[in-house]
Amino acid sequence: MEKQVLDYLLVPAGLFIMVAYHAWLVYQVVNHPSRTFIGVNAINRRFWVCAMMEDASKYGVLAVQTLRNNIMASTLLASMAIMLSSIIALLMSNITSTKSAGKFVLGDKSGMGFSIKFFSILVCFLVAFLFNVQSIRYYSHASILINVPHKKMTHNRLRHSRYLTPEYVGRTVNRGSYFWSLGLRAFYFSFPLFLWIFGPIPMFVSCPVLVFLFYFLDFIFDFGLVAAAASSSDDDDQHGDNEEENNTG
Repeated sequence: MEKQVLDYLLVPAGLFIMVAYHAWLVYQVVNHPSRTFIGVNAINRRFWVCAMMEDASKYGVLAVQTLRNNIMASTLLASMAIMLSSIIALLMSNITSTKSAGKFVLGDKSGMGFSIKFFSILVCFLVAFLFNVQSIRYYSHASILINVPHKKMTHNRLRHSRYLTPEYVGRTVNRGSYFWSLGLRAFYFSFPLFLWIFGPIPMFVSCPVLVFLFYFLDFIFDFGLVAAAASSSDDDDQHGDNEEENNTG
């Protein structure tokens, strides 16, 4: 019973750290997108869609090939998720052999405990599979919309032309990317749950370590330096133009 207390204390604490960080990340993406890679990439994707739809006949093939690469990445993650789900389901049917291998685990070693651990990992992989399938759906939809000649349709004042704007297509591409990111996060969540098989202590230690790594992967630290460099270069150009005007005068 004393060893099971570790599971009751450390596992919820570790999950709370992960969930709290991602809740804060969502807040930053929504309210301060320029501070996160997710927000900056979403802005850049909208610019990219606008550039591709400027001339669909010229950039259409490039746009479709780029979206096809994203579809292939989502398909790979979805295939891995469903394959790992099958492996976890197979391990769940062999709980007795897994239980005998956990003699050095400090924590709950009961059959019910191992079933909960494997089921939690299985849920992560199934969620990752569903998110990546949704990502494929949005990318496939965007690959059709991005080749629509919206300028010609707007010029002809067609009835539904307002639904074929670059802003709408950009939102569709971003939704596919968001679902891909959520599927990848589900894979990340499975890592501490996998370490939970070896006890609550490795699981709890891995949670703040992952959050520490996520912080450096999710947030932009050189954005201020880049902005300062861009502003200084603009100032230099403006100063040079003023000098040329003075010399000409």
